[in-house]
Amino acid sequence: MASGGTSGDHGPRPALAFTYAGDDAELLRRVLPLIDIIEISPDAIATSDGRRTFLRPEVLAEYCGVAGQVSFVAHGIGLSIGSFDKWEEGYLRLLDQLFAQVDLSWHSEHLAFTHVAGENTGTMFPMPRTKEAIELICDRVRRVQECYKVPFLLEHVIHLLPDAPADFTPAGFLNAIHQRTGCGLILDAYNLECDVHNRGVDAKAFFDELNFEPVTELHVAGGTRYQGFQLDIHSDIASDETLALAGEIIQRAPNLRAVTFEVLKETAPLLGHDRICGELVRWREVIAAKAAAPAVAA
Repeated sequence: MASGGTSGDHGPRPALAFTYAGDDAELLRRVLPLIDIIEISPDAIATSDGRRTFLRPEVLAEYCGVAGQVSFVAHGIGLSIGSFDKWEEGYLRLLDQLFAQVDLSWHSEHLAFTHVAGENTGTMFPMPRTKEAIELICDRVRRVQECYKVPFLLEHVIHLLPDAPADFTPAGFLNAIHQRTGCGLILDAYNLECDVHNRGVDAKAFFDELNFEPVTELHVAGGTRYQGFQLDIHSDIASDETLALAGEIIQRAPNLRAVTFEVLKETAPLLGHDRICGELVRWREVIAAKAAAPAVAA
């Protein structure tokens, strides 16, 4: 496990995490000396025999085989915590299986919905920032917190559609959820970069309003543009814009515990092991430099 070290201004230096969904033993061997944490997506390592959905035992065996070298966190995409009718119980069953096999430091989900009236939308949509949505989300967060006795975090997602009428600003919505539930937060620098490019979001105003105390994890990634639209696809190394946003988050978040470089399993062969490892080395250097710099006042 790579050493995180400490910073006089920020407390313990954030750890470096990486997404790994199995089936590439050489990649795992090469990244292990560079990282502290493996981020597991239960959805990405699940399979079905036609009767039930379960976590692939061969991938769980890979995680268990390196348990003494890294820590683990879970990051889901399938709970659909914001669906108006119900969330996806099947995801919780996968999470139960994962907790039974792997010691998780915390787990997280996206502040979004992927199902409407039982139909899968095929992507994630952010919550309407209304008082009714706050009540729904906070009730479900509390239920998750009661089930699993490690910290639970929520991550903001990019805006694919124009905003509906809202009672809260984007930062105010996150602040309110934390204030009511104690839920932690994941900030995704690339998601924010997408919103800045696609919708003209003012990142400085967002940062100035956000309560950074609950920010526990930072996600970084790279993607692509299609017909001028910045897509939330983790298919590349991070851009200079993402790096700049991430650097400010590292300096502003006093309780940040991990910076996670996310790469989709399907795109990892296109990037190649050398570029992935080079990016991890770059992010460890960024973490060290930013954590050692004077903190940015909230």
